Amino acid sequence: MKFSFHILLFCILFLASCSPRYTYFTENLYKKQKWSQEDIKRIQFYVSEDIVLTRAISDDETSITEGKIRIINGRKVQQVIIREKTPGVLVLMPDEDRFAISFEDDDSAYLMFGPNPKYYERFALLAQDWEKERGKVHYKGQLYDVDNSSAFAALMVDLRREDASKYEIKRVEGRTVKGS
Repeated sequence: MKFSFHILLFCILFLASCSPRYTYFTENLYKKQKWSQEDIKRIQFYVSEDIVLTRAISDDETSITEGKIRIINGRKVQQVIIREKTPGVLVLMPDEDRFAISFEDDDSAYLMFGPNPKYYERFALLAQDWEKERGKVHYKGQLYDVDNSSAFAALMVDLRREDASKYEIKRVEGRTVKGS
């Protein structure tokens, strides 16, 4: 019984050590690492919170290719939902600290993120403007509303920190006197 408990404990610890360690992507991390745009394109990003994009649809719009159509207060609306921990990639950087991150296979389907001083310099969702409880964002050439809970959506990365000290180890085999 005691032996199986130790095996179970070992398995849990092993699996926990292999699981992702999501860390907020911050302006400090970005500047400290001095990553180039090409470096940033190789980083796998994740979103920290659900993001819900909503836009009203007029009756003359006939081509809805994705998202869900719902009737809210008698109006037809389209919703795009990006769930927490959805992976995304950098598709463009219009400015040094502005990232266009796509969570779909379509490079035109992206949201803008940048450092937010009110949110510990985390790279958070950027909106065209925030008014009371709603913000406006561009997504696939359309203007969508996002609610204030999406304002806390930030970029995360799977960051595995190695020991801060790096050692170079050389094992010496020894030396003998020549001619003996």
